[in-house]
Amino acid sequence: MTETNDAVRDPDASLLGLVDRLTAILERTELDELEVEAGATSIVVRKPSAIQSPVVSVGGDASAGSSGSAGGVAVGPGPSPAKPSVKAPLTGIFYSSPSPGATPYVAVGDHVSAGQVIGLIEAMKLFNEIKSDLSGRVARIVADNGALVKAKQPLLEVDPQ
Repeated sequence: MTETNDAVRDPDASLLGLVDRLTAILERTELDELEVEAGATSIVVRKPSAIQSPVVSVGGDASAGSSGSAGGVAVGPGPSPAKPSVKAPLTGIFYSSPSPGATPYVAVGDHVSAGQVIGLIEAMKLFNEIKSDLSGRVARIVADNGALVKAKQPLLEVDPQ
């Protein structure tokens, strides 16, 4: 039986096989972390030196596998944020104010409305205004000013009102 047929019959076995192969690749390199994305599914494998225990987070579609454990590697959906959050629409450098030294667009405790600018993301030398898709009170600003953010990464958490 071929690996392709095995993958069709048992998607969990296929996913665990992929995790094993990624772990083997990671062990042969000096990298501390390896991330692979395919469609709505992402897998992150980290060396024990990068975290206290090796963990693989699998996000994306629910049919990607069930929560479980195999060989010391936890497999399951990634952690969900405690509060609703405004997420980065693209990868780039996040800026919380329109220019250095200027007042930030929002601060913890401020009320934010849907459509309100909450920051900028610089990508490919272009500055993109990031607008909130939520309304409420800013509970926490997750992204640091001047830090690289990835697409779909939370920028700030909002207490809905």
